[in-house]
Order: sequence, then structure tokens, then C-alpha cells
Amino acid sequence: MTRLRRLSTTFAGALLVLVGMLTVPAGAAEAAEARPADTVAAAAGPNFKAPYPCGQRWTYSHHSAEVRRALDFVRADGGTTNGTPALASAAGTATRHSQPSGAGNYISIDHGGGWTTYYFHLGSYSVASGQFVNQGQQIGTTGSSGNSSGPHLHYEQLLNGVGQNIVINGGGLPYPGSYNQHFLTSDNGCGPGGGTPFTTWGTGVSVRADARLNAAVVTRLAGPTNVHVLCQKQGDTVNAEGYSNNWWSKLRDQGGFISNIYVDHPAAQLPGVPLC
Repeated sequence: MTRLRRLSTTFAGALLVLVGMLTVPAGAAEAAEARPADTVAAAAGPNFKAPYPCGQRWTYSHHSAEVRRALDFVRADGGTTNGTPALASAAGTATRHSQPSGAGNYISIDHGGGWTTYYFHLGSYSVASGQFVNQGQQIGTTGSSGNSSGPHLHYEQLLNGVGQNIVINGGGLPYPGSYNQHFLTSDNGCGPGGGTPFTTWGTGVSVRADARLNAAVVTRLAGPTNVHVLCQKQGDTVNAEGYSNNWWSKLRDQGGFISNIYVDHPAAQLPGVPLC
């Protein structure tokens, strides 16, 4: 009889342990419920990068009227926000949209797994609707289309249609109420091959075989383009928009030279770029 009671006691104890293993403590359950949805989601998202070209430094802000936890970005490195390429922050399928009274020209990118990013107020589109784009690929140009007070890039990250706190390179960004409190330098599109990243401005810019106005045209840049400058040298003087410059940049991917006057940087001789 004693042995039977011991066996019963042992079995009951084991059952309690098993029930304890299967039961979530109340405190842990409350903590899980209290954990922000965006914190849980961020761990499963793509490795999003800044939605603008490599090497550029932008500042950002958020205000209560912004939808779905968006952040608004403007340049803070001396370059011009308007016309700067907007880049895909992760690979996916792009779709064009237009809302003249609100978001203006904008693009959404479906990244799979329920993840989508939005890019509002574009000045122009650079991809077709339904086109697959790679991370770092230009999808449009930053502008002020729609209901916008000035050129900026309104950027969102959504999971299953719900706005998430913006995460770049695995780290969450703060949500300042005004610009110039926080800054972010992009590493999007900084792929291998060398060269210093810059962005051009203007349309139909000629890329020439040498730093001379009579040199053969290798290709033309249809609009603002993300480029990598290998080196620079002095050549013919070019005049445009009230400026003059005799420095030229050799472009890695286009295989020729453009006048530095068409490089979106305030210095005539680009900093950090070696001489050819």
C-alpha cells in the first residue's frame, strides 16, 4: 500500500511538471502581448537599406499627420533633394501609383512575406509597373508631387498592410519631430568595383571619351543618375546654370567623362576623388 501511494505521488508530481512545461506563466504571456508588433516584425523583415544613393547623408522627421509610421527624408550633405534618385531599399516587384491630391507619383514595392515599402511624392518614375527591381536600383526621382510642401522622400515599411517603425540595416530609426536632429548616411548601392558614389543632375548629359567638349560621346544620361567616379582631371571649361567648371569625372560604369558641373556636389573639384 505504501509503495502504491509513492507511485501515485510520483506520477502526480510528474504530471504537474508536465503541465507546468506546457503552461505559459501569466507574466510571460502579458509581456508577449505588450511587446510592440513592429519589434516582433522587424526581426523577420528584409535587410532594408536607405532609399537614396550610396554615400549621401540625409536628415529625416515624422509628424502626427503622417500615415503608417512614415519618415520624411531630405538631403543634408549640400546636395539637392529635388531630382535625386530614389532607390529600392530591398528587392521586389514595383508598382506605379498616382494620387494628385495626396501621395502624388509614388511607387510601392512588394518584397514578399507580407512586406511592402512605399515611396511618395516622386518627381518621375524610373521603372515600369510590375517590374522586378533589385536592392539599390533606381525606381524614380525625389520630388514634390501631390500634396507636398516641398521636395522630400516620404518612406514607409509595411507588414501585412500595417505600418512598422522604420528599420535600416537591422536597426530602428528614431522618430524626431523636426529635421536636422538625426541623420542617416546611405550604403545602398555601394556595390563592388571601386569608385566614389555621387549623383548627377540634368537631362541628356553627355558622357565623353575624354575631358574635352569635342571628344566623342560615349553615352548620355537621361536624367539624374547614381554614378561611381574613378578619378578626375582638368579639361575644357563647361558653363551651365550660371556656373563654370573645368574639372571632369571619369565614370566607372559609363566608361567615359562628364563635367563635374553635372555632379550633384557643391565643390568644383570633388573631395576624396583621386586625379586621373
